[in-house]
Amino acid sequence: MIDFLEYDYIIVGCGLTGSVIARHLAEKNKKVIILEKRGHIGGNMYDYIDEYGFLVQKYGPHTFHTVKKELYEYMCRYEKWNEYKLTCGAYIDGKCTPTPFNFKTIDDFYSAEDAEKLKTHIKKFFGTRKTAPVTEVMENPDPLIGNYAKFLFEKDYSLYTAKQWGISPKEIDVSVLKRVPLHFSYEEGYFDDEFQVMPKHSFTYFFENLLDHENISVELGINALEHIKILDSEILANGVVIDIPVIYSGAVDELFEYKFGRLPYRSLKFEWKYEQKDSIQDMPVVAYPQAEGFTRITEYKKLPVQDKPGSSYAVEYPLEYGKTENAEPYYPVLTEQSQKQYEEYKNLADSVKGLILGGRLGDFKYYNMDQALERALEICLKL
Repeated sequence: MIDFLEYDYIIVGCGLTGSVIARHLAEKNKKVIILEKRGHIGGNMYDYIDEYGFLVQKYGPHTFHTVKKELYEYMCRYEKWNEYKLTCGAYIDGKCTPTPFNFKTIDDFYSAEDAEKLKTHIKKFFGTRKTAPVTEVMENPDPLIGNYAKFLFEKDYSLYTAKQWGISPKEIDVSVLKRVPLHFSYEEGYFDDEFQVMPKHSFTYFFENLLDHENISVELGINALEHIKILDSEILANGVVIDIPVIYSGAVDELFEYKFGRLPYRSLKFEWKYEQKDSIQDMPVVAYPQAEGFTRITEYKKLPVQDKPGSSYAVEYPLEYGKTENAEPYYPVLTEQSQKQYEEYKNLADSVKGLILGGRLGDFKYYNMDQALERALEICLKL
């Protein structure tokens, strides 16, 4: 049995949030133990070499991108990074068009004459603006512009959202729809951040270096909630009240034994495939909004570029968390109701001495990697 009294801090979860905080505390000469339910470090950023020699990401595609130099420089402490501009697409009506949707999309689905007319209207109305959310463009008073956005919403956004999140697009928080705006140019690339990179070796290598400190102990394959409990605003470890702070990056409703009901999360299933082809699809990540069941395919030969024969790829199926055996919570489903429900859990967590929530699940927020890093560093400052 783990003797938690040997440590100054307990961290639940060995993803980016937990690992960054652990390193910070270790460098402050604090002894830290990380409890990780999975059999590996790195959380959802975990990658490995598959049986065909390709570096693949077990839990879906990740690249590091940010506009903040200080966040990029932090990542550079523990790995070397190569520039990598992610390109994505959506397969609509038999055509693969770039996402975020841009002027190439207009050319793909309009005649040459109509395409030029629509682009002229967009330039006139939006001027120097580079992007706009689809929800805003749909409400545009110019019928040409509005109908273009409605076409994309009906063919992509609405179908993908319903499939990915399991609810109507009307229910989902608008922030989710704003993640992929329309672009008013021919510029391609999923992100426009100044820093867009992939690790020279791997994300797992980054985590190995991050966690390489004498004051950090990592216990894999351990369900923390079999050891850590909350009772009357106090933390118990193996049935004994402790005053050791706990940083928790797991699902907060599970921590409090679903006191206010289950929070809604979406889970994923990956169907791994290999083909003796040089290329499976036009881009590394392609969404298939009109396909039955699955949402997207990630071709890892292109993420990063790997010069090997054949190609390994993963077909992604969204699942409802809590109703599928062995499913894991990946994405919080952000609705008005779910965020009110989370606030009840957050208020309860704030009343527990020494308990700190963080990460995508602990904060119930749809973080990108740089946002998760920034949030972890904020927690470090408070500690």
